[in-house]
Amino acid sequence: MAIISNGTTIANAGAFSVSLGSQVLIKTLTASSSGTLSFVHGSSSVVLDSTYPIYLFKFINCHPSANADFVFNASADTGSNYNVTKTTSFFHNQVNEAGNYHNLAIQTGNDVAQGTGVATLSRKIATGNDDATSGEMYLFNPASTTFVKHFMSRLKANQNISAQYNSDNFSAGYLNTTSAVDAIQFKFASGNIDSGIIKLYGIKDS
Repeated sequence: MAIISNGTTIANAGAFSVSLGSQVLIKTLTASSSGTLSFVHGSSSVVLDSTYPIYLFKFINCHPSANADFVFNASADTGSNYNVTKTTSFFHNQVNEAGNYHNLAIQTGNDVAQGTGVATLSRKIATGNDDATSGEMYLFNPASTTFVKHFMSRLKANQNISAQYNSDNFSAGYLNTTSAVDAIQFKFASGNIDSGIIKLYGIKDS
């Protein structure tokens, strides 16, 4: 028996194939006045090992309790310590709501040079009820015991410095360890993640 649509056979003798796409949802975390959101391999169904060569984090309307940078850190001991040495760079593109200020600039104060502290993904997110940051971060081959671990991110934010800005934030770098990285933690540099969603995907066949 075959199923035919507009002259094209889409199923035959019981065989039916549907592409599931390359992104596989692994875990969704939802913040509610949360100090941190952490993805730890082997905990709460999280996979962060050699199963996938590339992992993708998606940030959806992460809203701070205080005006602060959105940051991350990594662990090589399943979350006992978030202190992996890293080198990163950061720049952003801004325009204010009045439309009379535009700025494309490297933010050296948000760079990390062989440090173990947090790395910035998005700067100075405002605390208005409608303010948040959203975007994504790629992490490449975190289970490698040969290479450092590269990452790159792009997040949009409602930013509050001296006025309200639309800010397009870019960060990239590497986690300078040849140990497997098995946990990633996200937070605001001060205060809590008042609300928001972070999703972890594995990218297969990459």
